[in-house]
Amino acid sequence: MNKASNAKRRQLVVGNWKMNGSLQENAGLLASITAGWQGNTDVVICPPFPYLQQVCELLKNTPIMLGAQTVSEHDKGAFTGEISASMLTDLNCKFVIIGHNERRRMQHESDEQIVHKFIAVQKAGLIPILCVGESLQDREQGRHLETINRQLNAVFAHTGKDVFENAVLAYEPVWAVGTGKTALPEQAEEVHRFMRSQLGRLAEEVRILYGGSVKAHNAQQLFALPDIDGALLGGASLNAEEFLAICKAAD
Repeated sequence: MNKASNAKRRQLVVGNWKMNGSLQENAGLLASITAGWQGNTDVVICPPFPYLQQVCELLKNTPIMLGAQTVSEHDKGAFTGEISASMLTDLNCKFVIIGHNERRRMQHESDEQIVHKFIAVQKAGLIPILCVGESLQDREQGRHLETINRQLNAVFAHTGKDVFENAVLAYEPVWAVGTGKTALPEQAEEVHRFMRSQLGRLAEEVRILYGGSVKAHNAQQLFALPDIDGALLGGASLNAEEFLAICKAAD
């Protein structure tokens, strides 16, 4: 398989700001990004919840789309501090990150909870970005594909595979997120190829992103791999020059 054969899969770069930003910082960062971006790659910005309205306004009349970092699995009710998928649609969100490794580890989100979040996002007409990835221990013990398979099958068992026609997958090895370590190209491609093999008839259609210390200097090498369709970025999305360089590498 070569990259040319996958032209129908449009490249996607997602910037996850995590818990960073301020009204002033956001305005300056997005002014630089929107002024510098004119490519064909799909670009999404996922700011913290308090800044969704501001970022929504700043992205108007630009090709860059708005996303959210997580969501509640519930539609409404007595869930203090939670945000529903319908609220995100009100703010013109298009994408929602589901199952990010930090949510799995720090907020103890289970596979089952992530499934219900995935379903809630699609029910609201949004596109879930489902994150999967293994720990360093899983990697060192050769269980990485087993872990990925478990995380994928948790969703497949409830939804089937056809719903992934309107979903994105992201592989983020936990040991490479925010550590400065990046999976070797052959390690990343192995997992992406495995994930694609699990998608049945949609294998050649679903976009699979890589997330794990992607930088401008290694983006081109990663994006050249046949089964990698873009990136889920953390820290690199907070620097306009770095973020634009990665978007251009995807282009």
